[in-house]
Amino acid sequence: EVQLVESGGGLVQAGGSLRLSCRASGFTFADYAIGWFRQAPGKEREGVSCIAPGDGSTYYAESVQGRFTISSDNAKNTVYLQMDDLKPEDTAVYYCAADLPTQLVFAIVDASTKPNYWGQGTQVAVSS
Repeated sequence: EVQLVESGGGLVQAGGSLRLSCRASGFTFADYAIGWFRQAPGKEREGVSCIAPGDGSTYYAESVQGRFTISSDNAKNTVYLQMDDLKPEDTAVYYCAADLPTQLVFAIVDASTKPNYWGQGTQVAVSS
């Protein structure tokens, strides 16, 4: 059974930092890509970033480029999203997702494409 378990959300002031974690199980970690999506109330789902643990390639949405860093610890089957210089507009529920690399990149850039596997989500709130 595929499982994605997120942790690390919380409340932080603007300019602060948080690190989200996504622990994966039930599939071969190196064969998939793991990504982060977010959804704020009343807004469409937004792809944030993804990584292919097999080769380390990464992708970032323009809205987070230079502020967020995605990484993976393949020994722990865990992906991290380091979020720095947080802004109130980063407030959302953040979801970890997994799919084959090409499919996950499609999902990051196209909100109508849905990854196969999802975590339960973790809330990030940034106060001004």
